[in-house]
Amino acid sequence: MALFASMAGPAHLLEAANPAFFAAIGGIERTRTGVPLGQLMPELVEQGFIALLDRVYRTGEAYTGRDARVMLGEGADAREGFFDFTYEPRLDSGGNIMGVRMIGMETTQVKHAQRLTAEHRALLEQIARQAPLSEVLEGMARAIEDLTPEEVLVSVLLADADGRHLRHGAAPSLPDFYNQAIDGIATGEGVGSCGTAAHRRRPVIVTDIATDPFWDDFRDLAEKAGVAACWSTPILARDGSLLGTFAMYHRVPRVAQEADLALARVFAGTAALAIERHQAEQAYQAAEAREKTARDDLAFLLNASTLLSTDLDVAQTLNRLAQACSPRLAPLCAVDVIEGGRVRRVATAAPDQWQQDLLAGHAPVYDDTDDAVARVLASGVTEVARRTPTGPGPWHDLGVTGYLCIPLFDRDSVVGTVTLLSTDGYTFDGHTVALAEELARRAALAARNARQYTHRAVLARDLQAGLLLPELPCVPGTEVATYYHPAGEGLDVGGDFYDVFPLPDGRWAFLLGDVCGRGAIAATTTALVRHTARAVAPLVPGPQEVVEAVNQALCNRPVGHGTGFVTLVYGRITPTDDGLDVELVRAGHTLPLHLDAHGTVRAVDAPGVLLGIGPQTHLTARNLRLRPNESLVLYTDGITEARRHDNELFGDRRLADALADAPAGPAAQQLIDTVTHAVHAFTGGHGIDDDQAILVLTATG
Repeated sequence: MALFASMAGPAHLLEAANPAFFAAIGGIERTRTGVPLGQLMPELVEQGFIALLDRVYRTGEAYTGRDARVMLGEGADAREGFFDFTYEPRLDSGGNIMGVRMIGMETTQVKHAQRLTAEHRALLEQIARQAPLSEVLEGMARAIEDLTPEEVLVSVLLADADGRHLRHGAAPSLPDFYNQAIDGIATGEGVGSCGTAAHRRRPVIVTDIATDPFWDDFRDLAEKAGVAACWSTPILARDGSLLGTFAMYHRVPRVAQEADLALARVFAGTAALAIERHQAEQAYQAAEAREKTARDDLAFLLNASTLLSTDLDVAQTLNRLAQACSPRLAPLCAVDVIEGGRVRRVATAAPDQWQQDLLAGHAPVYDDTDDAVARVLASGVTEVARRTPTGPGPWHDLGVTGYLCIPLFDRDSVVGTVTLLSTDGYTFDGHTVALAEELARRAALAARNARQYTHRAVLARDLQAGLLLPELPCVPGTEVATYYHPAGEGLDVGGDFYDVFPLPDGRWAFLLGDVCGRGAIAATTTALVRHTARAVAPLVPGPQEVVEAVNQALCNRPVGHGTGFVTLVYGRITPTDDGLDVELVRAGHTLPLHLDAHGTVRAVDAPGVLLGIGPQTHLTARNLRLRPNESLVLYTDGITEARRHDNELFGDRRLADALADAPAGPAAQQLIDTVTHAVHAFTGGHGIDDDQAILVLTATG
């Protein structure tokens, strides 16, 4: 809307103005004429606008301003405005200057909208690229503090899941003591601006903290922080639930304008987007954690099943059952079976040997109805209690506080029990009961089929032996050492393999890889890779062509022979007078390591994709020189992914440190011993989850 004002004389006496002019300058008390403009609007003096009027009146030359910033009003009622305007002289009939006329247009909303849009777009881009919530909220707070002409301090509080308390989210300009004091405040009527806004689910505007009853409990804190007004807007999710609050603090008492409230609404909505995205990410991570728990349970059962199924001796199988239960499911475990009409304790497990001996020395009575084992043998039903077992036993000495007794079945007959004993007040939940019952079922099946599984283990060992080097070759100028250890107890053929073989021109080829999967399919894939490499290596120019031929063979294999991928490092070595020249390629495998004579370990990066997933390999060959006492170490991910009891991985850094700490000028076998000892010490002898293979080539000179 256009603004018009007519002023007379050197004092710029306001003679006439349209309603838009009076609406812009604000306040009913300013809607009057017959007074000098500088008296009606004293704030214009310091801003230089009265001086501009003086110049136009004096010179008769018009003045035009574009997007001029004007502070209208004083104190708490002051507001920022932007205007396009023209000052032009008023002339009488004789051409003499009698006053100044102002014609203008307010552009405040356009200006604010442009700045707001730019800042809002930047925040939305942050949310879209999934920046951390703290980064988004702090950026939003600083953007608003920069947008507003007066000093404003922005705070974002986040609601707890139950919506009853507010936690610190972001407040970059408020003092730390203030943020700490309000962190965790309750939501409720009269709990400051933010607590009340969160409770009401609508904005709460406090123009003067010193007199507002909402701030009775926080007035001293606000005075110490130097804040005198607080406008708080609730941050609500799409379903209306509380996410937090968005607050704007001022150093002096101040009334909120419509532009301020619009700004708060826009950025509260933006904060809601960021918080909901963050909550969705947290929910996803929680789902991943639950999935990991399920995977860990499955891995536990699979590993335990493998452990249970590796021996013909039923007693050994049941002993492994006890070891699998403790401490994973309970501190103490005992396995009892019926033999010749009597109950015999055949296996125990405990943290200490004296506890195990004490538990092993106790035997339940088969026909004693006061004994938990006897009852479960008779009923075939699991029994669980948050107390010591009934009947005599060393329960006090062992500190037993609860038990879980599960039947062991052979087809439809109960042939024994597995009893888990808790200490220190631990209780068995439904998850542990279900896991223990499944483990007991698998143990009973393993005991019944022990002979069949033993035969399978022997067959697997024979087949694995046929896929690895029967003995290490003698390579000129090179010391070769290898290591292979399958996961579990070797019931299936592993997926890791290595090979070293001569080439017709006096050079030697080497390879180490990992096949996806285990068992017969892994065996056929391993054989395909090794035999293809051996067959084509003498016929093609270099390692890149050999690996491409292997990839083609994998892609052309029949579906029944497997479709899993393969990772591989393949290369060739050329003995020289001062060491070995090495050329290698890597197809999706772990990075080879170069150990020089000074104990420095460097990764050899050679880009290349997994084999068996498509026709393109995108391989890049790498060349390096191994001088005397320098080594090339190849390994599978079973080494770096070995886990200790807390599930932490051994990792690349520990592997490099172990190699670097090896004695100066170590032999190839010493390097392998160093690595395997480091892995064993890290895992504490804990069973490995993946096959492990190492190939070391050391230049002897």
